Amino acid sequence: MTKGELIFEGNEKQVFATDHPDQVIFRYKDVTVAYNNVKRARFKGKGALDNQISAILLDYLNKNGVETHFIRLISDQEQLCRKIEIIPLQVVVHNRIDGSLAARLGVEEGYRPSNTIVDLRYNNDELEDPFINRDQAVALNLATYQELDGMYNIARRVNDLLKPLFHKAGIELVDMKIEFGRASDTGAIIISDEISPDTCRLWDEATGERMDKDRFRLDLSRVVESYTNVLNRLQKVMEA
Repeated sequence: MTKGELIFEGNEKQVFATDHPDQVIFRYKDVTVAYNNVKRARFKGKGALDNQISAILLDYLNKNGVETHFIRLISDQEQLCRKIEIIPLQVVVHNRIDGSLAARLGVEEGYRPSNTIVDLRYNNDELEDPFINRDQAVALNLATYQELDGMYNIARRVNDLLKPLFHKAGIELVDMKIEFGRASDTGAIIISDEISPDTCRLWDEATGERMDKDRFRLDLSRVVESYTNVLNRLQKVMEA
């Protein structure tokens, strides 16, 4: 496998071509952004942490029958992935109500509902990733109803797998954002982006301390230390 040209650069990741037409290399940068790039900072070592945490979680999903783009780690900051055609939707699973959803529903942050909430957002920076319903997504030709059903089912399955995994590590999975794409090799709709403290809310079960990107959003400091704690705990669980 040979690393080729840069084909995409986002705020927090780069994507490189390879000599395999259906594979790419994701490189995680030491950059973090929030509020649609309004807030931005650099944290040395954060890219490697996101890369390794996401590799653990995506590999776990692959092994438990949930297809993702992840193939294998190739360095501290890079992983080999299946090439996909992006579906510009975010499926967001909430086990608690926090952040913007709490403000939208007028409930206290951290409220625990009796059900699991699944939201859909249009992944569009210019529109600030607005909430969108299924009919609107179909009207914009972003996905079919059948594809949306599949994405919702996969998102719930991911939640069912990762909640107990995080629990073993003493971490509560509060919510998570999942993105999907169509695999270039098979056409299947698969998970196509990271799952990490950048895309999940993770709280320490014993203390309630936030261990995710909210540490940056809310100026709570110790971003790298918290991500390192998440990685260390997950590694211990996987080694047990």
